[in-house]
Amino acid sequence: MLQTIGTTFHTIFVIPIINVLVMLYDVLTSVGIPGALGFAIITITVAIRFLMHPLFQKQMKTAQVMKDLKPQLDALQKKYKKDPKKLQAEQLKLYQEAGINPASGCLFAIIQMPIIFGLYQALNQFFNTNGYSAKIQEINKQLYFPNFQIENLNTLFIGFDLAKSPAQAGLWFYYLIPVLTAGLQFWQSKVTMTANPMTDLSAIKDDKENKEKDKDGKKEGSTSEEFQKAMNTQMKYFFPIMIGYFSYTLPIGLSIYWNAFSLFSIIQHYITQKNKK
Repeated sequence: MLQTIGTTFHTIFVIPIINVLVMLYDVLTSVGIPGALGFAIITITVAIRFLMHPLFQKQMKTAQVMKDLKPQLDALQKKYKKDPKKLQAEQLKLYQEAGINPASGCLFAIIQMPIIFGLYQALNQFFNTNGYSAKIQEINKQLYFPNFQIENLNTLFIGFDLAKSPAQAGLWFYYLIPVLTAGLQFWQSKVTMTANPMTDLSAIKDDKENKEKDKDGKKEGSTSEEFQKAMNTQMKYFFPIMIGYFSYTLPIGLSIYWNAFSLFSIIQHYITQKNKK
C-alpha cells in the first residue's frame, strides 16, 4: 500500500518537476547562461509559488477578516465561556456572516506541502550521493522526451557547487548559506505570524493582559493561549535554526530552492499588504 502511494506520488509530482528542471537546464545551457542549474531551480521555485498565489491571497484575506473579527470573537468568548457549544455556534454564525471559513486558511499550506516535497525529491535526484553516471542515467530514464536527455550536469552556480553541502565543502563562504537560509526563514516566519492574528504573539499578549482578574486578583491564565504562544515561539526561533542546520548538512542546491521560496513568499506578503492600503 505504502509503495503504491509512493509510486503514485512520484509519478504525479516528482517526475513532472524533473522534466521541467531538465528542460529549463537545457534551454539555459544552450543560450550560454552560466550556473544554468541554479537558475533553473530558482525559476521553477518561483513559478510554483506564483501559481499558488491565488491561494496565498485567499489565506491573507481570511487572516485579515479574522483580525477584524477579533473584538467580536473576544466578546463571544467572554459571554459564553461557560457554554462551549453555544460559543462554537455563535462563532460559526459570525464566520458565516463575514463570508469566511477559518479552515480555508490552512488550504494554502495543505496544497503546497506535496508540491514542496515533490520538488525536494526531484532536486535530491540531482544532488544525491550516487555515482555521476548513475545519477545522469536515472534522470534521463524519467524524461518524457528523449531530446531533453542530458549527457553531463554542471552543478556550479556563482562560485558554489550545488551538489556539495557546506559541511562537505569546508570553505568559509559556504557557511554563509546556512546563515542566509536561517535568516530568510526567520524573516518569513515573522511577517507571516504578524499578518495572522491567530499566530500574532503581540495579540496574544495583549489579549491575555486584558482578561478579567479572578477573586485572588491574579490574571486568568489560558492554557490554549499559553500553548499557542509556545508553539509560535518555536516556529519563530527554533524552526529557522533547524532549517539553517539542514542547509549546513544538505547540498547547496536544496538551500537555493528553499531560499528562493522564502524570499518570494516575503515579497508576496509585502506586495499583498501594500495593495490593501
